[in-house]
Amino acid sequence: MAIVRPFKALRPAPEYAEKVVSLPYDVMNRKEASEMAEGNPYSYLHICRAEIDMPEQENPYDRSVYEKAKSNIYDFLNRGIFIRESKPSFYIYRQIMDGRVQTGFVGCASIDDYQNNIIKKHELTRHEKEVDRINHFDICSADTEPVFFTYKQNPDLAAVITEITKGKPEYDIVDGNGVAHILWVVGDSAVNAEIEKIFREQIDALYIADGHHRSASAVNVGMKRRGENPDYTGDEEFNYFMAVMFPDEDLAVFDYNRVVKDLNGYTREDFLAKISEKFSVEKLSGSEPYRPEALHTFGMYLKDGWYKLTALDGTFDESDPIESLDVSILQANLLSPVLGIGDPRTDKRIDFVGGIRGLGELERRVSVDMELAFSLHPVTIAQLIAVADAGLLMPPKSTWFEPKLGSGLFIHEF
Repeated sequence: MAIVRPFKALRPAPEYAEKVVSLPYDVMNRKEASEMAEGNPYSYLHICRAEIDMPEQENPYDRSVYEKAKSNIYDFLNRGIFIRESKPSFYIYRQIMDGRVQTGFVGCASIDDYQNNIIKKHELTRHEKEVDRINHFDICSADTEPVFFTYKQNPDLAAVITEITKGKPEYDIVDGNGVAHILWVVGDSAVNAEIEKIFREQIDALYIADGHHRSASAVNVGMKRRGENPDYTGDEEFNYFMAVMFPDEDLAVFDYNRVVKDLNGYTREDFLAKISEKFSVEKLSGSEPYRPEALHTFGMYLKDGWYKLTALDGTFDESDPIESLDVSILQANLLSPVLGIGDPRTDKRIDFVGGIRGLGELERRVSVDMELAFSLHPVTIAQLIAVADAGLLMPPKSTWFEPKLGSGLFIHEF
């Protein structure tokens, strides 16, 4: 069962929260981060992307960058931009984007649960990407951004959320992208204990939705601290890392679409004939982009317009949690055998477009630098959980979650 506990957050004073909140560190480059923070000395980007406060030639992975992040945390604290809680608490965190609401708990998960697979993964991590956040967390002595977890809907946790959210929130702000961030502090010690008890007794697994590298980095730092403190008891803060945990019913996965450079030597007519061996192919009239309305259907855009593809019987095994994914069906029956894209991770002829950018972006790419595009039905949360429960890995570029968690609304010190 999952061990989740409250913590003493470092967080913005309410009057600064709207100015502090930022996108996560890994959704922009240095130039974009600098532009986003321009004119805003309160932006959390001064902490999660501290290189923007240093000379342009500065190596973003130099130790001095992480030292600057640590210095900026204490500067924010000394100036009253941040406050530190006096007692451990859970927090209820709600996001609203385009009318869709997701509400979950902010707390700290156990590094032992991560290692014992109570916290389930569905992606591989690359060590070189982990090192950046290992250094950031370790030098700052803090989890500076949360991991995004989901759990299977639980009525007792839902009842806690309903009751707490009747009260006045600590923050109720809207960021520059129009996403609302609303936060309640769970101030009652008995309620905090009840939340902890429900997770411990009723939630048998937590699933990483987004943030595999942050999770691995936090666990690595925790293990490093254990090595440095051989008499640790297990109760120290470094044994835990910060996460936002949303019930699965609240979440929506966006589509993650594909654009391809060429037809691998086929004429358009021969290409259409070839893919008809594994898909029904329907040329669509009109100019509207085709968004697949069901699993196992695909949109395909060529320069003469949109097509609807439907995977034929026998092209996949519905009982296989990986083979039945639409990204797998497209890869196994079209991208690899027809277009010659064997490894989408490394092939330069394919690129990926997150669904948040819209299907119009697929049309634009085909008009500029690509020959064709595919729109996919989003992976469902149930499919993701089935893959993780089976101990398997999702294919690359399978899931795109929105909205992104706000950064800077809570920090876990250890």
